[in-house]
Amino acid sequence: MTACPCRPLLACVLACALLAMSGCAEFTKCGFRGCPGDAEITAAVEAIFAQHTELEPPSLVTVRTIDHVVYLNGLVATDLQRQTAQALAQQAVGVRRVVNSIGVSYSGR
Repeated sequence: MTACPCRPLLACVLACALLAMSGCAEFTKCGFRGCPGDAEITAAVEAIFAQHTELEPPSLVTVRTIDHVVYLNGLVATDLQRQTAQALAQQAVGVRRVVNSIGVSYSGR
């Protein structure tokens, strides 16, 4: 009986798959529910925003926290509102960084 010539190739593919899976485990260290404290950070940022009328509708800003990094998305009327939202989000306890993806709408004036 002869040995399968594909055995070394199979071992190599298996080793690569195991290495790739270990990298995924590091990337998703917090799981689907998020890291501890993320929900509290989101709630704190939203509470801070609620105290500032310039961020109320028609401005639309959503807050998401992943691994203590706050992600801001949405649309505001001015760049000052955009900068204000970022500065306010940074004030919440536990925030490591703020990623500001808020757009500024153009009113045509």
